[in-house]
This record gives sequence, structure tokens and C-alpha cells, in this order.
Amino acid sequence: MRIRATVAVVSGALALSAFAVPAAQADGSASNADIAKIAKAADSGRTTFDAAAGEPYALDATFSNVKINKGKAIAVGTTKVVKAPVTFTLTHGADVDYTAEDFFAFVELYRGASFEDADWAWDTDPAVCTAVTDTTASCTTTLELDPIALLNEDAGSWKVAAFAVAFNGENLEDPDLSKVGVAVQDPAAASVKLQRYSKLTVNASPEPVKKGKTITVTGKLTRANWDTGKYAGYTNQSVKLQYKKKGASSYSDVKTVKSGSGGALKTTVKATADGYFRYVFAGTSTTPAVKAKGDFVDVK
Repeated sequence: MRIRATVAVVSGALALSAFAVPAAQADGSASNADIAKIAKAADSGRTTFDAAAGEPYALDATFSNVKINKGKAIAVGTTKVVKAPVTFTLTHGADVDYTAEDFFAFVELYRGASFEDADWAWDTDPAVCTAVTDTTASCTTTLELDPIALLNEDAGSWKVAAFAVAFNGENLEDPDLSKVGVAVQDPAAASVKLQRYSKLTVNASPEPVKKGKTITVTGKLTRANWDTGKYAGYTNQSVKLQYKKKGASSYSDVKTVKSGSGGALKTTVKATADGYFRYVFAGTSTTPAVKAKGDFVDVK
């Protein structure tokens, strides 16, 4: 779920009222956002909790091998919610019961100076962890990205943090926070890229064509516009035209074309033999690579 910055700064100190206790949901559990608030506040190093509520202790837990989407960038279109797998290793002390119902471990993607001061953040679902050794567990969860909550400015690199909160049997509606453990690792991994899903088309004509005559190859490069919820042309981008002779096993480069207005592509080549033409875009930091499906031309 995407959340606004969950830490508010007031006169150089954190607004403590937001972190006194987690909000209970209808089923009596704490909300993901409020668990994150406790972790952020405890990690800030600037916070003194409400004395009546207590202050969380440092949970003996660390995170490693954090992978978002198997280490690959996440491409998001305009309508479909994208679910990316998340895995990490939890290393813990003997007194940490990660199997307890009130133990929560998350990974968060965020933009901002640090985990506790994130401008924008996406939290995963709570992770499910399975024992590997007496002190380590393999954890899995899912990150869900809904394009309706994304803006074009969100494309690019996001930082990654991991955190865990152990309530240790405390009443979630009114816990003694001094008995609640918090562990935060920021950053837990280098970064992950969110990209605007791209599309690429090609059309070679005329078909059929006489050998030696001119073939015009057109196409269009577009990518998701998260501001409008539609696809829009990606202009001024270098796109390769490739050709594969009928019966051949691979394509070879023919020339490079720049995308014009609306992402339009157009160039000409001489007809030599039956074969396939396609456009190939190498991608950018905000847009994934894409290949058009080859278009066959019958040369007489």
C-alpha cells in the first residue's frame, strides 16, 4: 500500500501523539501503517515516546539478502495492479519469536532522506517466515503497486528499508511500548527501480514487394503515463531497426531511428529477401526495454 509520509516534524521534534499506540482495526489487529509509524519513530533517534506508553526496546533482529522482484526493475502499466515478490533473510536472537501472531516484518520502498522521513512509501504485506536454522529464517511477502496511485515523477530509483515490530503479547489497542521490540535496517538493499511500462509496434510495407524496391518501416514507441492513466508517445528516443532473413535464427541491426512526435518511427530500406523486420528499444532508467513482434515481408 502506498502511504504518505508517516512521520511529522514539529519544531525539530517528531509529533509524538501519532506514535503513542497503534490504531486497532475491526479485527483487533494493528494496521500496517501504524506498525510502520512505531518503527519509524523508534528508528528516528530523535523521539522520546509518551512516558505513559513507554519506549520500544531494540529487537535482536537483522535483515539481509533483500530482493524485490528477484532483483529486477518493476514495470507498471496504466490499469493492472502489479504484484512483485519480495524475499529476505531474517537473522534473530533466541528470544525473538517471529512465528507469533503479533510479530510483523515488512519491507518498505520509499522516497526521501531516510526511512523515518520518507516523502512517499510503499509497504509490503507482513512477511511469512520459515526457519532455516535456529537463528535464521527465510521470509517472503508481496509488494502491490497500483498505477492509480502513481505519478510520472515516481518512475526511477526507490530506496529500500526493512523493519520488524514484536508486540510480545501486548494489547494492540493499549500496549506498554517498553515491552514492544523494534528492529529497522535502512537501507536493507541498495534500491529498486519503478518503470513506466512500454509498448512498441512495427509495420513493414508494401507486402509483397519486388526485390530492390523500397520498404517503408513504421512503428510507434509508447509508455504508460501515470498522470493520465493512458499510454503516450515516447519521443526523441533511439530505436534500432532489426532484420531477420527467413530461415535465420537471429536478428541483426540495420539502422537506428529516433522516435518523433507521438513516439512515431519511420524509415526505409531496400527489399532483398523474404524476412522479418522489428524495432527494438533498449530502455531507460524510467522505461523498460521492449521489442516489437517481427513483421514478415514477402519479397518477390
